[in-house]
Amino acid sequence: MARFRRDRLPGGCYFFTVVTERRQRILLEPDVRAALREAILAVRRERPFAIDAWVLLPDHLYAIWTLPEGDADYAMRWREIKRRVTRAVGQRYFRAEWHSARRAAKGCGTLWQHRYWEHRIRDEADFAAHLDYAHFNPVKHGFAATAAAWPYSTFHRYVRAGRYPPDWGGKP
Repeated sequence: MARFRRDRLPGGCYFFTVVTERRQRILLEPDVRAALREAILAVRRERPFAIDAWVLLPDHLYAIWTLPEGDADYAMRWREIKRRVTRAVGQRYFRAEWHSARRAAKGCGTLWQHRYWEHRIRDEADFAAHLDYAHFNPVKHGFAATAAAWPYSTFHRYVRAGRYPPDWGGKP
């Protein structure tokens, strides 16, 4: 079995890509969005972290988080978020044909891929590049004509803050 070496810097800022199992296009379903929102709120109450960016697509999401000083445990946070979402709506989206013995032994459903991709943000240029990548992704995948047209994104927060012009990534 592969052993993944994760970059863990207490108080670090990280970019994540989290994907549904077999790229199921379920993340925009109202019950899944609500479960995800509730899971994030609950986990942030227990183990705070800042959400610097968020883009939700039908089959994956991007997030940029900053962890508190002295804390590098983003893995526990993602594990708990995924677990809570699975407990809330996993039965509705359960696929018996995908439920392997390994998944059953680990108590996993069929909502999420086991892993996720993480990258520690190294500086402001790296942050800006990952922020642009996440916010432009709905356009890249053809889900929206412009970044501003995609409602499931922190792009709008950054426009209000003056970091992006409203027509960034195309004309609204």
